[in-house]
Amino acid sequence: MMLTLQLLLVLACLFYGARKGGVALGLLGGLGVVILVFVFQMPPGTPPVAVILTIVAVVAASATLEASGGLDVLLLLAEKVLRRNPKFVSIMAPFATTFLTMLCGTGHVVYTMLPIIYDIAIKNDIRPERPMAAATIGAQMGIMASPVSVAVVSLAAFLAKAPAGAPIIDFVTLLSITIPSTLAGVLMIGIFSWFRGKDLDKDEDFQKFVADPENHKFVYGETATLLGKTLDRSQWIAMWIFVGAIAVVAILGAFDALRPHFQGKALSMVLTIQMFMLMAGAFIIMFTKTNPAKIGKTEVFRAGMIAVVAVFGVAWMADSVFEANLPVIKDGLADLVKMQPWTYALALLIVSKFVNSQAAAIAAMVPMALSIGLPPGYVVAFAAACYGYYILPTYPSDLAAIQFDRSGTTRIGKYLINHSFIAPGLIGVGTSCFVGFILATTRGLV
Repeated sequence: MMLTLQLLLVLACLFYGARKGGVALGLLGGLGVVILVFVFQMPPGTPPVAVILTIVAVVAASATLEASGGLDVLLLLAEKVLRRNPKFVSIMAPFATTFLTMLCGTGHVVYTMLPIIYDIAIKNDIRPERPMAAATIGAQMGIMASPVSVAVVSLAAFLAKAPAGAPIIDFVTLLSITIPSTLAGVLMIGIFSWFRGKDLDKDEDFQKFVADPENHKFVYGETATLLGKTLDRSQWIAMWIFVGAIAVVAILGAFDALRPHFQGKALSMVLTIQMFMLMAGAFIIMFTKTNPAKIGKTEVFRAGMIAVVAVFGVAWMADSVFEANLPVIKDGLADLVKMQPWTYALALLIVSKFVNSQAAAIAAMVPMALSIGLPPGYVVAFAAACYGYYILPTYPSDLAAIQFDRSGTTRIGKYLINHSFIAPGLIGVGTSCFVGFILATTRGLV
C-alpha cells in the first residue's frame, strides 16, 4: 500500500509538471522528494550529480556555438544539400535534421530548417506534410545518436554505474548501437513519407483552398532561405572547433590508451566529455568574436538549463522511491522485465510522453531497470523508446511544423491522435528499437 501511494505521488508530480511544462517538471520532482522524505519518512535518494554536470558542460559548449554564429554554418550547409536535390526532400529532410541534432546535441535546431523545408516542398509541388513531419521526427530521433546530447551522456553515466557482474557498455559501444539504429529508423521514416498522403494536384481540399488568390499567395508566399547570408571567418572557426571537439571525444572513447590512467584505470568518459566540451566553449570565445554575454540568451542554453532542472528533480524523486522499495520492486517486476524485456521499452515510451523529455525519461527509468536486474544490453537496444512525445502533438517542434506549413497538410486530426506525426514516429522508433535489438544481440550484449 505504501509503495502504491508513493508511485501515485511520483505519477502525480510527473503529470502536473508535464502539464505546466519547462522548469516546472523538475520543481515538481523536488516537491515529490520533500513529501517522500518528510511525510513518508523515506531516506532521500542520490541526485545524479555527474549527469547534471555533464549536461551543463555540453549545453555551455553548444550555446557558445550558437552565440558565435557557428550554428548558422551548419544550417546553411544543410540547406544547400536539400536545394540541390528538391525531388528527394521527403527522404533527405529527416536525415538533414537528424545530422544537425547529432552535431549540436539538441533537436531545437529544426526550427530554423522548417520554413526552408516547406519552401522547397511547396515550390516543387511536393506535399509539405511529407518532409516536414518527417524532419520534425528525425530531429528528435537524432538525440539518441548524438555524442553531446543530454540523453546520451545521461545514459552513458547511468550505464557506467551498472551493477557488478553486468556487461560493461562504454560510451563508444553505446553510440555504435544507437547511431546505426537511429539512422535505420530515419530511413524508414523517409521511405514512408515519400508515399504518404495525396499529391497536391489530387488533393481536393488543398486545391479548393488555393483556388482563392489570397490563399494561393499565402501558401506559396516568399522564399525562405539562408542562401546569400554572409558568414564571416569567425563563424567557420567556431564550427570547426566544436566539430573537432566532438571528434576528439569520439577518438578518446574508442581508444582507452589515449586517456590518462590513474590507479590503473583510464579517465572516465563522463569526465572526458565534461572537460572537452568546456574547452570547446573556451576556444570558441578565445579565437572568435563571440560575446560571452550572448551565450546565456541562446535557445540552446535556455532549453539545456530546463533539461538540467528536469533531470535533477525527476531523477532524484525516482531514485528515492526505487532505492527505498528496491526489494518489493524486484519481487514484483524483475521476473516480468527479464522474461519480457519489451515491457521496459513500452514503459520508457509511456514515461517519455508524460515528461516530454528523452533525458528525463532516461533519468527516471534506466536506474530502476538496472537495479531490478535488466541486462544493460536491453537498455541500450531499446534506447530509442525514450522518444515517445510524438504520440500527442503537443511538443513545441510538432506545433512549429504545423504553423510553418501554410498549406495545411501538416495538421492535428479530428480525433487528436490521428495527426501528421504519429505514423512516422511509430515507424521510426519501432524500427530503431528493432535494429538496436539486433545489433545488441550480435554484439553479445543480450
